[in-house]
Amino acid sequence: MEMERRTLFKVGAVMGIGAMVKALGLESVIAKEGGETFEVTKTDSEWRAILSTEQYRVLRQEATESPFRNQYHDQKTQGTYHCVGCDLPLFSSQAKYDSETGWPSFWEPISVEAVGTKTDWRLIIPRTEVHCARCGGHQGHIFKDGPQPTGLRYCINSAALAFHPA
Repeated sequence: MEMERRTLFKVGAVMGIGAMVKALGLESVIAKEGGETFEVTKTDSEWRAILSTEQYRVLRQEATESPFRNQYHDQKTQGTYHCVGCDLPLFSSQAKYDSETGWPSFWEPISVEAVGTKTDWRLIIPRTEVHCARCGGHQGHIFKDGPQPTGLRYCINSAALAFHPA
């Protein structure tokens, strides 16, 4: 998929601002919603012991994996995608579609109770972050450019998921 120059410029500018905020150490200054408590809680060292480096970066540090080079972006197998941190079923392959963004995309979670959201200010402009309702693990973001019936695109990191075939 080719990006137009204008789109590429906008993406580059937004990513540059996000990198600048991180480099200046301003991430903690930017307000975030929070205060949720989760059924599954672990210490930082416990999370590091059960997750790979990439899984830890995504789930616990809210990182984003590279597009098109992740495990599930192009997967078509039927089954269920679970949170890699606590094994809560989050998404069904029946709601998965190819958004051509390079990440697994779903138009709805298995249930509204399976995921939580909060406002993510890391790129200065607000986005809606998706996390596992059981352990709080960062999954990705929701955008309002998905297919019907919901019109939503849950853009999820493969590193945050464990696939269970049907």
